[in-house]
Amino acid sequence: MVNDNANDDKCKSLPIFSDCRSMGSKKMASDARLLDKEVVMRVAVYGTGGIGGYFGGRLAQAGEDVVFIARGEHLRAICEEGLKVDSIKGDFVIHPAQATESPGEIGAVDLVLLGVKAWQVPEAAEAIRPMIGPETVVLPTQNGVEAAPQLVAALGRQHVLGGVAKIISFIASPGHITHAGAEPFLAFAELDNIPSERTERIRRMFKSAGVLAKVPTDIHAAIWEKFLMVAAWGGVGAAARVPVGVLRQVDESRQLLKRAMLEIRNVAEARQIQLPEAALDKALSFIDALPENATNSLQRDIAEGKPSELEAWNGAVVRLGREVGVETPVNEVIYACLLPLERQCREAL
Repeated sequence: MVNDNANDDKCKSLPIFSDCRSMGSKKMASDARLLDKEVVMRVAVYGTGGIGGYFGGRLAQAGEDVVFIARGEHLRAICEEGLKVDSIKGDFVIHPAQATESPGEIGAVDLVLLGVKAWQVPEAAEAIRPMIGPETVVLPTQNGVEAAPQLVAALGRQHVLGGVAKIISFIASPGHITHAGAEPFLAFAELDNIPSERTERIRRMFKSAGVLAKVPTDIHAAIWEKFLMVAAWGGVGAAARVPVGVLRQVDESRQLLKRAMLEIRNVAEARQIQLPEAALDKALSFIDALPENATNSLQRDIAEGKPSELEAWNGAVVRLGREVGVETPVNEVIYACLLPLERQCREAL
């Protein structure tokens, strides 16, 4: 159940519904308000799912100028009833909420918080172009290791940070986000790992909103460390079709988890990513601390016949491993077993 991104519906293009406020009034508010002696940042949440809805909601709750980009019934509910967030750290509602389906109606923003699924990043990079100004920065939060390079290829390195999110959250119903577990956490940094004024400003913004945020010394290691956990759990969980409580208790499936993680660590090291020595143990400890009924977004998507992040997770492990001559037999089997279901889903769209 970790890190559900936006657009859980079946990748259909829906017509624009409406905006909850006029964009002109938003820009005036952005220019006029101050928070902690800093100009309020104008933030666009592209993909208002578990990640975007929660973190964007906390920013809006704290007074930042946040516009939510959503679709269909989710957008309709946000516009009519506000964005509702049920959280183990306190429930809240953003009402009225600024929301639209059209990035072109928003204009340039300071920050784009990218909350779509990993497989949607290339398309999203094109869609957010109208919001990219000279100083705009895009913060990807995807579970995967290829989002930042894809964004750089489309938008230029100067506009992209590396990012990783940790939270158990999902869309419970249209306009309604549930944060069910884990301390919400964001890590982000420049892709060259050099500290910058803009990353520090973004960190302060999230801190003011009550969100734990960190600028790590090596963002690539942080991304791969998260990837090691989520891709192994997602793949094994989807293949076994059981919640994490069962997965971790059965010796055979627990060993499979460890082997899948080890393969990911080997690929990372071959690609010059310096993971912490305790990365695998930390990943297992995280899984051991999850609620027994917790499931991973990949296994839920596959079980529900929705497009999943299989290609960006276990598929990427296999592909990136081959590029550096690292064998990944467990991830290869997982990928091969789940690929027919993934293709069947996409062909039906």
